[in-house]
Amino acid sequence: MRSFAPLRSPLIALACALSLAGCVTTTQPPSQPRPAAQAAPKPTQLSSASISQFQAVVAGVEPVAERECMARTQGLNCDFKIVVDDRPNQPANAFQTLDRDGRPIIGFNVALIAEMQNRDEIAFVLGHEAAHHIRGHLARKQQSAAAGAILMGGLAAIAGGGQLAVDQAINMGASVGARTYSKEFELEADALGAVITHKAGYDPVRGVAYFDRAADPGDRFLGTHPPNAQRIETVRRVNAGL
Repeated sequence: MRSFAPLRSPLIALACALSLAGCVTTTQPPSQPRPAAQAAPKPTQLSSASISQFQAVVAGVEPVAERECMARTQGLNCDFKIVVDDRPNQPANAFQTLDRDGRPIIGFNVALIAEMQNRDEIAFVLGHEAAHHIRGHLARKQQSAAAGAILMGGLAAIAGGGQLAVDQAINMGASVGARTYSKEFELEADALGAVITHKAGYDPVRGVAYFDRAADPGDRFLGTHPPNAQRIETVRRVNAGL
């Protein structure tokens, strides 16, 4: 079911660090999405051509992502809702999260849409974010964070630390745990995102070329994203087999 709406501030509590999966950077999605049936003012930062292009890609990719979700999962809510964060002066970003009812939300902000040079790039980012949901990355990230928190908190308690030391260890363990598989999750989402992009009739290799222009995070220890070259190579490899 297609749903497209702009988002506005203030931010909602569900968008904490452990409830988001993002492909460029991670930010917090604002609340109260406007129903798609309501006419909303266009973000002033985007041209009418950019808005029309984005809406056309959403219309083509969203149903493909939903079919892929239903084919690959059991009991998972596959009714994606696509939203736009039109707050000004935000860094380019896309994210995937869940609303309070478990419905998957995929968000783009205006800055990212403005940076997209063609429909293939929009389609790939949309497919990538949908793949985070299909692969269950939010739940897996939360599980890793919980395991890290329990381990570090337990070690601090055994070492005789006070409550403050234990709390700090829990927070550190959760942060490390959440990042442990982050790069792996991004590459998994790139791979499945390439499949979704291809099935929707777009070119995933041309789409992932966005990362030729994006800032490269490098291969940092416990970094949240893999190097851009690795992401591009993953998509090219998957595409070659389609």
